[in-house]
Amino acid sequence: MTLRIGIDLGGTKTEIVALDMADQVRLRRRAPTPGDYNGILEMMAGLVRQAEEELGTTASLGIGIPGSLSPASGLVRNANTQCLNGRALDADLAARLGRPVRVSNDANCLALSEAADGAGAGYGVVFAVILGTGCGGGVVVDGRLLEGLNRVGGEWGHTPLPWMTAAEFPGPRCWCGLPGCLETFLCGPALAADWRGEGQRDATGITAAAAAGDAAAEAALARFTSRLARALAGVTNLLDPDAIVLGGGLSNLQRIYDDVPGLMAPFIFGDVGRTRLLRAKHGDSSGVFGAARLWDKGWNSLPLAGM
Repeated sequence: MTLRIGIDLGGTKTEIVALDMADQVRLRRRAPTPGDYNGILEMMAGLVRQAEEELGTTASLGIGIPGSLSPASGLVRNANTQCLNGRALDADLAARLGRPVRVSNDANCLALSEAADGAGAGYGVVFAVILGTGCGGGVVVDGRLLEGLNRVGGEWGHTPLPWMTAAEFPGPRCWCGLPGCLETFLCGPALAADWRGEGQRDATGITAAAAAGDAAAEAALARFTSRLARALAGVTNLLDPDAIVLGGGLSNLQRIYDDVPGLMAPFIFGDVGRTRLLRAKHGDSSGVFGAARLWDKGWNSLPLAGM
């Protein structure tokens, strides 16, 4: 196969990209994500068939999803797109397309992409974070994706906020059922609700509002950067990465890069804090590029469906 196709399956939109062996983009497009499982399968299969017809060749296929495959059952678990849970997504798509399929978490795909030729290129240990409608992470060590025995490597969003204040404890109840998960503090809807009130989900404009004197916006940003700094310091104490790469919509907040490194320092167990905090080079397409790279040499994968 001379092409690698990647698909990033999001809650509202799905992106497909075709990369050649020189990592050049040969095709790229987006489509709305259907709300049901069979619709998602047909949409993805249709995107792949159309892309291959246009390009005149068959490609390998990697999929990034907002969840993961269980190493015990092979079924999707912990997906925000809940119609995927309990489904054999890789096997079902492989059956439709007649070829093996690789599936990984979307934050893992972000990490793989950014470590390969993005902001984390050239660093030995890269921790990549999605700060968007959800909150996740992925780890790449010397170019190899670290999924772990239980396939939960990098599931940073479902660890508790460290060094909670009295006002933060015990934290909101997460959709996973536990209180205080980072996702309940650091996702876009959480920042919007902290700024504008319960039920708000869009934090667009918070930086401009703070700069214009909106005290509520400034206070919410200060709480957000403090929480992000503590969360990333916890990762640094455990993993000590060379670089932390941020993706997702909130990664565009310049306030993060101005304030968070200094706020991390008191919580890092050492006399130096040299970990680089970087914005994802490929923006919101890092995930789809990483999905295409799931076939790159050295990727640590589950057995492939369709083989």
